Parts: sequence; structure tokens; C-alpha cells
Amino acid sequence: MDFTNINPEQVLNTCGLSCPMPLLKTKKALKGMKSGQILEILGNDPGSKNDIPTWGNKGSNEFLGMTDIDDGVTRYFIKKG
Repeated sequence: MDFTNINPEQVLNTCGLSCPMPLLKTKKALKGMKSGQILEILGNDPGSKNDIPTWGNKGSNEFLGMTDIDDGVTRYFIKKG
């Protein structure tokens, strides 16, 4: 998937945080967003590669995908349901 055309309403940087903090911060950020808005999460915790996609598809939210970028950082995209 081409993520260059996604314009998230909010970007959450969880780099340097370890499990479970990236997921907890993601949940909190999504709570404050409106339905249809997109959250981009930046993170470098290896556990997040499983946690965020799995959780991102729960409820009415939609996990749009993830891509690795420089220095071990991964970008995740979730659309609030």
C-alpha cells in the first residue's frame, strides 16, 4: 500500500517507549479523535508490530497498514471507526 498519500489528522510518536505504552497511548489518542479520522503512530518497539495491527482492527476501527522507515522506526495507520 502507498502511504505517501495518507494525510493523518494526528501523529503520535511512541519511539523509545516499550510495551505496553505504545498501545496505551494509541488507545488514548484515538479516543480524542472523530470517526473517519486517521492516526499515524511512529514507534520502534518490536512488540508493537503485533499489538497495534491486532488492536487496530478491533471494534469499529480499521488498521490501514504499516511501513518500516529509517533507524528501526515503523509507521502505523489506524482509521477511527
